[in-house]
Amino acid sequence: MTQALNIFSIVVLAFLLICIRTFENNLFYDPLLLFFKTDHTTQSLPQIHTIKLIVFTVFRFLMNTVISLAILWVVFKKVSVVKFSAMLYGVLLVILLIMFFLLLKFSAEAPHMLLFYTRRFLIQPIFLLILLPAFYFQKITTS
Repeated sequence: MTQALNIFSIVVLAFLLICIRTFENNLFYDPLLLFFKTDHTTQSLPQIHTIKLIVFTVFRFLMNTVISLAILWVVFKKVSVVKFSAMLYGVLLVILLIMFFLLLKFSAEAPHMLLFYTRRFLIQPIFLLILLPAFYFQKITTS
């Protein structure tokens, strides 16, 4: 029964991550969503309300982080894994936000690939895709 509950929990949490991505246009202010779907390599950045964009980006990052930490808890059931991951998420948020802000302010001209990838790490649950196999590998090598 516990195995079935764990699988159900992971499916529900993954569904929540999918919902964040699916409804991103309705939930978050992000003029860069449409911009990066166009030929952004030759264009300058669109008009952006920087503070509003940063607030919504942090909000989205935190939503993804909470769900990701819950997935890590369900999979590994270790407080140390969740604590370490939470600290890592916090440090990465600060570093990436500083980069994101500076790139928004000082990269008005193309190319925007560094801005694209910095933003992607902030708005997508990429760290979960890195941490899950890393903790699993650690678990099987120390057992």
